[in-house]
Amino acid sequence: MAIRTAVVGTGNVGRHALAHVITDPRFELTGVWVSSTGKAGQDAGTLAGLEDSTGIKATTDLDELLAAKPDCVVYTAMADNRLNEALEDYRRILAAGVNVVGSSAVFLQYPWQVLPAEPITPLEQAAHDGNASLYVNGIDPGFANDQLPLALAGACQHIEQVRCLEIVNYATYDSATVMFDVMGFGKPLDDIPLLLQPGVLTMAWGSVVRQLAAGLGIDLDEVREEYVREPAPDDFDIAAGHIPKGSAAALRFEVQGMVDGRPAVVLEHVTRLHADLRPDWPQPAQPGGSYRVEVTGEPCYTLDLQLSSPNGDHNHAGLVATAARVVNAVPAVVAAPAGIRTTLDLPWVTGTGRYLPR
Repeated sequence: MAIRTAVVGTGNVGRHALAHVITDPRFELTGVWVSSTGKAGQDAGTLAGLEDSTGIKATTDLDELLAAKPDCVVYTAMADNRLNEALEDYRRILAAGVNVVGSSAVFLQYPWQVLPAEPITPLEQAAHDGNASLYVNGIDPGFANDQLPLALAGACQHIEQVRCLEIVNYATYDSATVMFDVMGFGKPLDDIPLLLQPGVLTMAWGSVVRQLAAGLGIDLDEVREEYVREPAPDDFDIAAGHIPKGSAAALRFEVQGMVDGRPAVVLEHVTRLHADLRPDWPQPAQPGGSYRVEVTGEPCYTLDLQLSSPNGDHNHAGLVATAARVVNAVPAVVAAPAGIRTTLDLPWVTGTGRYLPR
């Protein structure tokens, strides 16, 4: 029997998640929630960029979405700039007895020892009361820094450090909110954006570090963060807007899980808006960007993950991968015990039923 599934959000990730749910016979679409009144009333197929209509019209009312009694909600709505609202959405969905898979807020990938109890407890209580599960994942945080490094670690005699890197040019990432407001690109270097406020990196990607440490049986002493930014040498434009000369145009940060003063588990991002910025920083394995896992130990491993797509560039492929990762997890999450679930709890998410020859 198909799993009754609703989708919340039809933006950069959500439209791909919606198309996946519509076209995958494992699922029956029950509803679509949108934040824009301009999208309200449109057919889900149109919002997903598909030719066929579904008969499901988009709504801005979450209660209406839940009234259709889905088994699971795929939640991809923006959370970075509306965190409290997103957490309340999750609480309401879980309390209604509906499972959730989501791509945000990213710290919910593994929130323990990352967040204080105040934002976690209402979600755990709602999940218990509604007998429902919540799973947040994607490509990063997610697959590139949970399943991949844990798989490599499984072929080691001993491990000294696990380092996960995203090395990506974001020039084609078309979200002004993320690029300018959250990450601070195009802003003066003395203007500290949301992402770089003290503790935010540790809160967001601390979930990666804490989960990997838990999966490897490592007790961390602390989690540290550090970053450096690079100014634009000249004016230039990106998909999201204009980057003035002298404004932030590249960012490198690390979130480090420390043991005895040494970084044991590290999440590193190298983000450029122009390929020739900071050539001394780590370079991607393919033009545009890639993910990398480095395991130092016996033996050592370096694994480069290169995303591509016949329908777009590396950033497009990353959005599709994020959507596919959470949608493919729906069956496992529906079957899981109630509560906040992680990659450490679930069976490995695979592409069962996704073979579609051209």
